[in-house]
Amino acid sequence: MRKIGIIGAGSWGTALAVNLARNNHEVVIWSIMEDEIKMLNEHREHVDKLPGVKLADNISFTTDMETAIKGMDMLVLAVPSIFTRSTSKNMAAFVEEGQIIACVGKGIEDDTFMTITDIVEEEIPQADVCVLCGPSHAEEVGQGLPTTVVAGAHTQKSAEFIQDTFMNETFRVYTSPDMLGMELGGSFKNVIALAAGMCDGLGFGDNTKAALIVRGISEVSRLALAMGAKAETINGLTGVGDLIVTCQSKHSRNRKAGELMGQGMTMDQATKEVKMVVEGVYSAKAALALGKKYYVTMPIIEEVNKVLFEDKSAKEAVYDLMLREKRVESNALDWK
Repeated sequence: MRKIGIIGAGSWGTALAVNLARNNHEVVIWSIMEDEIKMLNEHREHVDKLPGVKLADNISFTTDMETAIKGMDMLVLAVPSIFTRSTSKNMAAFVEEGQIIACVGKGIEDDTFMTITDIVEEEIPQADVCVLCGPSHAEEVGQGLPTTVVAGAHTQKSAEFIQDTFMNETFRVYTSPDMLGMELGGSFKNVIALAAGMCDGLGFGDNTKAALIVRGISEVSRLALAMGAKAETINGLTGVGDLIVTCQSKHSRNRKAGELMGQGMTMDQATKEVKMVVEGVYSAKAALALGKKYYVTMPIIEEVNKVLFEDKSAKEAVYDLMLREKRVESNALDWK
């Protein structure tokens, strides 16, 4: 049995706590919001974000960050990406030398273009910062539905520690040294999911969605590889796998926000309706800027940015994509 502190009581942090509790670990969930902790204590359930999933007796709750960090065998950082830096600053005083922090949020900081683990390593240099991600919706993990993810770390030992801590008959964990590829895949796919949702909102069919997903994978792959990620990672669970599930699932907040925009809502209206942080909105600007920095053409991500920030209609964006100049599908293939 291990002691695990989870920083962040949203749907994903709570679902991971449920999975860890199934492995008989002692889990402490921290939230900055007293009302949220009170609700968790009273109902033993996250009524707002993970209704119907009961929390076992080996899960406790606190608003005291030191309690959730000191003496823990591992920490899980599960706050939305926009709160990563501020939360890490507050954690730093309590984190011990070499303490493992598994980052499970997805996103790119829009002013620095740093990944989640980059931010945490900058703010908490004494920590052993790792990442856990893959095609995994909180609603399904909370229910114990079979799910497969990847643990990424600087060392094999740390990756295997996370793997051993989380893995069970419904939660399979692979390991990888390519933390950068994992994080880029997990961040950029949210932007493509917004576009996929727009297609749904416009009432387009399977043909449109399939093309959008495949061309989206191509954009994500080109940029990630240019930034130093490995092709095997982008073609695996944390790249293609995560992109497919986020573009297709009813649970995806990014796809849902895109769907609402496809139906005519503004970005602000759509994100308020979803009532959760839509990470793709924050990653879209960073992805576009990184594409320009690395000289990577990203037409889908460019059009998503125009819909989000320039009041372009989703319908117009789709037709502009369809009417782009003629191209070959892959420059890597030669005519005989």
